Amino acid sequence: MPIWHDIIDDARRYPSPHNSQPIKVRPLDDATAALYYDLDLGLPAESFGIPFGHVCAGVFLEGLRTVAAGHGFDVTEQLAYSEMDFEARDRLHPLGTVSLSPRPATDGDRRRHELFLSRQTSRRPYRAKLVPADVLADVAAVGAEGGHRFRTTADAEAVHELVHINQATLFSDLQNDAVYDEIMHWLRFTEQAAAETGDGLSARAMLMPGPILRYAMSHRNLWSAPVIGPVIRSIYLNTMRGVRQLGWLEGPFEDPRDFIEAGRTFMRVWLTLTAHGVHLHPFGTVITNPGSHAAFVEAVDADETGGRMAWMLFRFGYSATPPVAHRRQTSAMLLEGADR
Repeated sequence: MPIWHDIIDDARRYPSPHNSQPIKVRPLDDATAALYYDLDLGLPAESFGIPFGHVCAGVFLEGLRTVAAGHGFDVTEQLAYSEMDFEARDRLHPLGTVSLSPRPATDGDRRRHELFLSRQTSRRPYRAKLVPADVLADVAAVGAEGGHRFRTTADAEAVHELVHINQATLFSDLQNDAVYDEIMHWLRFTEQAAAETGDGLSARAMLMPGPILRYAMSHRNLWSAPVIGPVIRSIYLNTMRGVRQLGWLEGPFEDPRDFIEAGRTFMRVWLTLTAHGVHLHPFGTVITNPGSHAAFVEAVDADETGGRMAWMLFRFGYSATPPVAHRRQTSAMLLEGADR
């Protein structure tokens, strides 16, 4: 089914937590495919790790719709919205089905498709230049269309506080055995390892020398040790140089339908920023770590009433082009055989 191969060859570039790439696609015919979330590639150790499985699915679905439009297709979805059980015997959690219907691609479709393919996470230092107000207004409008409020700060004191909350999150996560094991599973300390697996967080992308990252992460007790602890922490914090502006999203976040729609919104926000030449870097663990999340909510006075949550925090701005993240081959994403 060549059309599915061509579309998934582009759609596999969607961003995912720890670059785990958990979405699988089983073509049923030339027009329809079943979607699954591979539970073995999820991140259930953290609080909110399970809901973010559906957020990731929403990110993928928006990316799929964008890619399909660029190829000249509309996408119709029939989604399941069922809760994920990471203890389930069947490791492929069904997300539903998607169907393609041909239509002419517009110039806007092709432009958006190009933006999706060029989108990158940047952990590089960000320049001091602020993102203009009209761009922020565009992002806020995109968020509002999805029922979410985009908020931002460029206040130096607030940015400093939130960056240090993000730093403290890693120190906290290193003390949680389950989270620590999850982090270590996805770290790629050499470029060869990153290329061979086609996934995970490479030392190069994280702007840290592989041997230093390996030593620091393999000896987690050293992060709190005198003398060497501050050195390790300063090396890590140095990767956050140039953070001038932070943004976050607040909105409905109660059930799988909310989580998927949140993911769609985030992908649209990301593409909007990409269209303006702006990079971003999600601070995901600030959201999933309970202590850090509480500190973040207090710091920004987030509205978490009535089923709403401050569910995404990211730095954004202008940086040099980041390294390209490795992706698994298209064949690793496509499942063969009839739907079960």
